[in-house]
Amino acid sequence: MFRSAFLAAALLATPLAAQDLSDLGSPPAGTYVLDRAHGKLWFQIDHLGFSNFMAPFTRWDATLTFDPDAPEEMKVTASIDATSLETFYPDDSYDFNAQLAGPDFLDAAQFPQITFTSTAVALTGEKTADVTGDLTLRGVTKPVVLQVTYNGGWGHMPLDPGGARAGFSAKATLKRSDFGLSVGIPTPEMPLGVGDEVQVFIEAEFSNPDAPKP
Repeated sequence: MFRSAFLAAALLATPLAAQDLSDLGSPPAGTYVLDRAHGKLWFQIDHLGFSNFMAPFTRWDATLTFDPDAPEEMKVTASIDATSLETFYPDDSYDFNAQLAGPDFLDAAQFPQITFTSTAVALTGEKTADVTGDLTLRGVTKPVVLQVTYNGGWGHMPLDPGGARAGFSAKATLKRSDFGLSVGIPTPEMPLGVGDEVQVFIEAEFSNPDAPKP
């Protein structure tokens, strides 16, 4: 929605010029929700030592309790639809999505949601932090640390119906075997396989349409 509004405004130079964009402010404290049009979540994993296999989850949501004056008190929760994994497998006769969502891997029929709930925020720089939280996958809950970078935002923008906006990049590394996902991990007897270590990457924008407007 925001992209469409911005492009339309760019085409109409007079209305755009009439807007005062000199000071957009900073995102205020409040509850922010994921802008799904600008939220991406994917993982990568070693495949046979030859390449890194990458795939996104296409349906997920998150809520952020944001407070720029108390960043260590911020909280985030997220839920991922385990059936929304998209492998982009090129052969339509084979449903690779269904295999990875099946009982040997994500077991999405029994555990349809993957969830994350933050438990602590430790600042590591002016715009970076380690966010520790409980990740629940396949019914197993383990602590995971997200390395998060705050990319900035605004407190108001006349062309943004989402209101206040804040953007983040995050990454984490975990072992799939910790969550019962051990199929295909290399062993001394079978050194070829798919790695145990999984890297997760997130790009997310959160918006708050209820934020105070100047």
